[in-house]
Amino acid sequence: MHLFSLIGGVGHHQGAWRRPNSRAEGAMTLDYYSDIAALAERGKIDALLMADGLSVNGPRLASASFPHVEPMTMLSALAARTSRIGLVGSVSTTFSEPYNVARQFATLDHISAGRAAWNIVTSGHGELNFGDASLPSHSDRYERADEYLEVVTALWDSWESDAIVLDRANGVYADAAKVHRIDHVGKHFKVEGPLNVPRSPQGRPVLVQAGSSATGRTFAAKHAEVVFTAQQTLAGCQDFYSDIKARVRAEGRDPEKVKVFPGVHPLVGSTEAEALRMEDELRHLIRMDTGMTWLSKQLGGIDISGLDPSKPVPEELLPAVDTVQERRSRYEIFRQLAVEEKYSINRLIEAEVMSAGHLVVVGAPEQIADRFAKWVAEGGADGFMLLPSYLPEGLELIVDGIIPELRRRGLFRSDYTGTTLRDHLGLDPLTGSDRG
Repeated sequence: MHLFSLIGGVGHHQGAWRRPNSRAEGAMTLDYYSDIAALAERGKIDALLMADGLSVNGPRLASASFPHVEPMTMLSALAARTSRIGLVGSVSTTFSEPYNVARQFATLDHISAGRAAWNIVTSGHGELNFGDASLPSHSDRYERADEYLEVVTALWDSWESDAIVLDRANGVYADAAKVHRIDHVGKHFKVEGPLNVPRSPQGRPVLVQAGSSATGRTFAAKHAEVVFTAQQTLAGCQDFYSDIKARVRAEGRDPEKVKVFPGVHPLVGSTEAEALRMEDELRHLIRMDTGMTWLSKQLGGIDISGLDPSKPVPEELLPAVDTVQERRSRYEIFRQLAVEEKYSINRLIEAEVMSAGHLVVVGAPEQIADRFAKWVAEGGADGFMLLPSYLPEGLELIVDGIIPELRRRGLFRSDYTGTTLRDHLGLDPLTGSDRG
């Protein structure tokens, strides 16, 4: 199986910074992130994902660690302090331009010797920091993203793989006939090209995407090579997995070359009792007042302040899925927990603060490895996006606990067998002949 790990702040649990031995004071430093990257690389994890946000959420800032370092800057620095692990940066197609993004990821791929990946996000907030226009609708954001990917991939392909000849005797640096303008003219973009960065080691950085809405799944099937999802059950994962693979096949792509990773929040201890104690400790670090405010955003913006927190949210208060414009796929998860699972408001707040709606798996390494093995064997996943509760300790427990157990079962690598992220994922490099 494949394993990615999220890095950022002091962990995925919003209250993890309150732990006495957290490294919250240094969570903006290169040394802090380097320590995390070294841990993950020691575990032979496929890649690190650095998520991003483009605004400050006031209620969440009041109680949660919120150090959004700019991903491309930090990942470029980590490229120099690591040698094999993949580096995945989140960049929005709504609030950036394709030429700049194509340059950034091509450059990261060069300086990391082929370990770059782009986590494509369409952004559900942040518009107030980018002019006075309102946030585009969910469908419009994906329409723009679709054309955006057309431009970026054309720019990456604008240099054929053998365009640089370095003929010193005759003074020829590159064969100009193998560097092509793209002359893109579309609804959202007009880009001449070619890119001013030569073709990178992987041909193209790996494309990663998360989105469980119907529109997001269509987009993923067309473009993505790694697809993240948030599911609470094996049945949910199996449904998502089979749907994505079918959509990929319908696009004329090889389903084996598109990997599906559910996000999992592992709380691991040397024993189940130890893991349960840690879960209880983290539960007591939740501020329910600010959690209530953030949960209301996850529930489509409804006012839940006057409701009994020990009871479920009345279904009639919840908006229809297709009317929600921000974080629609995440809304669907919380709506399902509220309506189908009858979670109380307090329990929904715990799900938001502890794991942002991802599955929480608590137990000893053997128990968590059992769950991982079952989901892969039964068609629910190709691997997992790990969301450590607290960093770097939580990742260390995964690397020294869960991963050795997976290796013992022959389910995870003992060492890297290639040098690029495409090597790790079993994806073919894209050469100049892949120009489309």
